[in-house]
Amino acid sequence: MVDFITGFIERFGYLGVALLMAAENIFPPIPSELIMPFAGAAAARGELSLAGLVVAGGIGSLLGTLPWYWLGRSIGAERLRAWVRRHGRWLAMTPPDLARAEDWFGRKGGWALLGGRMVPAVRSVISMPAGIARMPLATMLAWSAGGTLAWSALLAGLGYALAEQYARVADVVDTVATGVVMVLAVVYAWRVVAIPRSQEG
Repeated sequence: MVDFITGFIERFGYLGVALLMAAENIFPPIPSELIMPFAGAAAARGELSLAGLVVAGGIGSLLGTLPWYWLGRSIGAERLRAWVRRHGRWLAMTPPDLARAEDWFGRKGGWALLGGRMVPAVRSVISMPAGIARMPLATMLAWSAGGTLAWSALLAGLGYALAEQYARVADVVDTVATGVVMVLAVVYAWRVVAIPRSQEG
C-alpha cells in the first residue's frame, strides 16, 4: 500500500493527491493517514508546495464525500426509519436511537460534519446523514471543508516537519486510526448483541 501511494504521488503530483484523497473517502482502506504525510514529506523536499497539496487533498476529499451524500439523499429519512424498524438490530440502532440521532443532527449537523471529517472511519460516511437530513449541498460542503482542510493540513504538516521520517508519522497516525476502527467495530458488535429482537419492528 505504501509503495503504491508514494509511487502514485511521485508520478501525478497534486492530481495524484486529489485522486487518492477522493478514493480514500469512497474506499476507506486507502488511508489519508498515509497519503498526506508522504505528500508533506515531498513538499519538504521541494517537489510539491505544502499549501498546494493541502488544497489538492481538500478538494479530492470533498469530491469523495459526494457519493455518500447523494446515497443519503436517495435513501431519505422515511426509508431509513422503515429499515430501522425492520432491521434495527443489524444497523445497531433502535427507532428511539434514530429519533435521538435525527434530533441531534438537526441541532448540531454542521459541527458534526466539521468534527466527523477528522475522525477515522467516521470521516468517510459522515456526509450520508447530511444527505438523509436533506442538508443543502453547499452547506454540507462548507462545513465539511473546514474539517477536511484541518485534517489534511495536520497530516501534511507533520510529514513536512519530519521530512524523510514521514513514515514514522504515518505509522503512529495509522495505529491510532486502526485503534479507533477497532473500537467502533467492538461497539457495533456489542450493539448487535445487546439490541433485543423485540425492539425491531
